Amino acid sequence: MDHRPGLDPAVAEVRRAVRTALDGRTGAVIVALSGGADSLALLAATAFEAGRAGIRVEAVVVDHGLQRGSDAVAARAVETARGRGIDARVVTVEVAVKDGPEADARTARYAALARVASETGADAVLLGHTLDDQAETVLLGLARGSGATSLAGMPTERRDATGPAWVRPLLAVRRSTTVAACAAEGLAPWSDPHNVDPAFTRVRVRERVLPVLEAELGPGVAEALARTAEQLREDAAAFQDMIDETIEDIVEHAEAGISISVAALAANPAALRNRIVRYVVESEFGVSLTRAQTLEVARLAVDWRGQGPIDLPSCVARRVGNRIEIVARERG
Repeated sequence: MDHRPGLDPAVAEVRRAVRTALDGRTGAVIVALSGGADSLALLAATAFEAGRAGIRVEAVVVDHGLQRGSDAVAARAVETARGRGIDARVVTVEVAVKDGPEADARTARYAALARVASETGADAVLLGHTLDDQAETVLLGLARGSGATSLAGMPTERRDATGPAWVRPLLAVRRSTTVAACAAEGLAPWSDPHNVDPAFTRVRVRERVLPVLEAELGPGVAEALARTAEQLREDAAAFQDMIDETIEDIVEHAEAGISISVAALAANPAALRNRIVRYVVESEFGVSLTRAQTLEVARLAVDWRGQGPIDLPSCVARRVGNRIEIVARERG
């Protein structure tokens, strides 16, 4: 722990979190910087801890161009980073209209960060999500009935098949702590007006739902939700190991798709059986099945009554003898 005289407790907590995230790393890292309190606290702590560890750091500010004056906000964030001895740049992106403003901005932002990481050879991108963000994510997933995968929230670290590791050092740190750390370090965070706009579901969860839960159930709801996410991530990892072992024996390639052994699929418990169905469809066709779709496919193994093919996004599932075939939909 940090016991140096005069070191603010909030600063110490954020630094400890970043130190843990950087432990064992030698490659360069990128800090995703918005100018808000979370990312500024992350920036300051990373500048301190990476400097001690000899790790090269660059800050990247993604300007989505969705708000008037966003270029000035980005320039101010870059100036703050450089004032901390960190190289920084602004990347301007165009946000495609597809899945909604939040999702579309996130897609553009992550693509830009991955591109810079590739250009600079950075091994990891540090993101400023806090425990409060995790709690909001879990609560949203619960409200939507999204299942254990969604309730598992955001992982502390995730690495795609290609590209950098996405690291969230502050997932155990409260948002109030990052605000306090900025104040102690003399940093002036930018307040994103979108963060208080009730048009966004996440804002309503943050400003209305969580405070009501805290008032009615007592303090600690956010921490409890974050603990739930951590436990479910452990469960999800265990299930994934079981899936990886199982599909090697029961899944085969078929013409234009895959096939699954009916007997082997039916022999698995429902929780594993349904995960196998979702996993193989997503892996093969890049689409996510709903709960109802997953159960219909599983019924081809456990409740077979001669039902016909099941139309799924981009593919069709059907029973052929003692196997379930999931094949690409014919183009008509």
